[in-house]
Amino acid sequence: MLRPQGRRGEVLAELHTDFPGRFEERRNLWGLAPDGHRSELHLEEHWFHKGGVVLKFGGVDSISDAERLAGFEIQVAREQRSRLETGAVWVSEIVGCQIWLEQGERLLGSVTEVQFGAGEAPLLVVKLPEMALPAGARDNTMLLPFAEEFVRKLDLPARRIEMELPAGLLDVDGPLSDEEKQRQKAEAGEARRAGGRRRRDQAGKAGQRRSGR
Repeated sequence: MLRPQGRRGEVLAELHTDFPGRFEERRNLWGLAPDGHRSELHLEEHWFHKGGVVLKFGGVDSISDAERLAGFEIQVAREQRSRLETGAVWVSEIVGCQIWLEQGERLLGSVTEVQFGAGEAPLLVVKLPEMALPAGARDNTMLLPFAEEFVRKLDLPARRIEMELPAGLLDVDGPLSDEEKQRQKAEAGEARRAGGRRRRDQAGKAGQRRSGR
C-alpha cells in the first residue's frame, strides 16, 4: 500500500496480483507491516485507479488512519490462494531460495526479493555471499531475470533454483552501481525478448511444416 487516496481513509495500493477480480469475494485480508507485524483487515470497498487499486478498510476512516497503512503488504491466507497455472509459482515460494549456476555446481546467492515492472520477466534480487565481494564493496546484491528460458531446474521443497544465464549478464567481480543495475535490467529485458522471438520463429516454422508449405 502506498498512500492515502481520499478523505475517508481510502488507501492507494500497487497491484501485484494476477487475480484482481478476487477482491470482490475476499473481504477478510491480512496486512503485513514493514516491521513484520501482521494484522487482520476487513475490506469494505475497492475500485481500480490508474493501474492500481484503492482500498477502503473497516475502522480506517481518516487520512491519518490511512497513513499508518503505508508500506503494508496485503496478503491472503494460504488456503485462500487461487490455483496457479502449470509452471507458475508464488513469490513467497521464491524468496529464500538459493540460486545455483554451472549445472548446479556454483552457488551464486539467495533470493531476498522479487521485483516487477521492469520488463516482461520478474527480477530476482539475489544477495551474494560475502566471499564473492571485493574489499570495500558496498552493494552485495544483483538482479537476475526470472525467465523460463533461464531456469534449468526449480526445486521449491529444497529451496533451490538452477539457472543458465546469457553470456555477459552475470558479473560478480565487483559491486553493482545504480548504473550497472539499470544495464542489467536492460540486458535482461533484451534477452527475454530475444527468447520470445526464438519461440515465435520456431512455432511459425512448425506451423509451415504441418501445413505442407
